[in-house]
Amino acid sequence: MASGVQVADEVCRIFYDMKVRKCSTPEEIKKRKKAVIFCLSADKKCIIVEEGKEILVGDVGVTITDPFKHFVGMLPEKDCRYALYDASFETKESRKEELMFFLWAPELAPLKSKMIYASSKDAIKKKFQGMV
Repeated sequence: MASGVQVADEVCRIFYDMKVRKCSTPEEIKKRKKAVIFCLSADKKCIIVEEGKEILVGDVGVTITDPFKHFVGMLPEKDCRYALYDASFETKESRKEELMFFLWAPELAPLKSKMIYASSKDAIKKKFQGMV
């Protein structure tokens, strides 16, 4: 952890819940997260879940027609973020689902923010076991 930034336990729990696909009831599946955005705490010492920045599987097709477009729209234009997105896609052979990790660093973000997020990326990736 070159930056000294810690990862909140809630962030690890959300990653595990998104990674592990348990046999669930339809109601539990609707409550599963499709996407979630993480940010640094105000003191820049901990990676936390950003309040209200998530998409639930149950929202897709009901209140959200294009989940990826909605996800990208939730990302800030002038600051960095980390995110997990549960992507579904089809190949010629089969239907697939992949959990994707993003480091969002837009061009308009301050240089200091980009540096902190880039140097803290290893801390969050170490906590996300099995993520490449």
